[in-house]
Amino acid sequence: MNALVRDLQAIIGSLDEAPVLVGASMGGMTALMGEAEQKGLSRGLVLVDVVARLEPDGVERIRAFMEGVPEGFATLEDASDAIAAYNPHRPRPKSVEGLRKNLRRADDGRWHWHWDPAFLRIDNEPARESRHERARIAASRIRVPTLLVRGAESDIVSRAGIEEMLMLIPESRAVEVPATGHMVAGDDNDVFTGELERFLAAL
Repeated sequence: MNALVRDLQAIIGSLDEAPVLVGASMGGMTALMGEAEQKGLSRGLVLVDVVARLEPDGVERIRAFMEGVPEGFATLEDASDAIAAYNPHRPRPKSVEGLRKNLRRADDGRWHWHWDPAFLRIDNEPARESRHERARIAASRIRVPTLLVRGAESDIVSRAGIEEMLMLIPESRAVEVPATGHMVAGDDNDVFTGELERFLAAL
């Protein structure tokens, strides 16, 4: 996380003005930490299905998905099948070509997710509690307008988790996107974009 925050701060340091940061999941946590550690880094935050205290069962389910096929996929169709099994409420796309941006093709021709397996190495309860405390303290330091977006069917972020964030961040409000899970924008990008546009217009 420290490296991600440093990268974010370096990128924003190259801009002419402070941006509004929109981050989902780990991207949202990076934005939260970055703004907390360097006030004025952004003009506002949009945190998509991420809160200080994540639900352990949901975290384990996504971990199992990430670790499920260490050898990669023979085809994009196989990767699409894996997503459908993890996210059964999401309609399957007519074409699998859009998955090319989420996977990389190894020399042996198999497809692998872009994420770094090192992210999965912290899996013990003390580390989780430490992460929650750091995130909770970070949230309490946020003073820019913040939109909290939750997928209504998310098993990663609970309503209790959202309520905690609303108490911690003074200038925050929350919206829940119906019929979406942890990957809110992918599940219903039109509704997500509408909520984002309303937030930006109000800044």
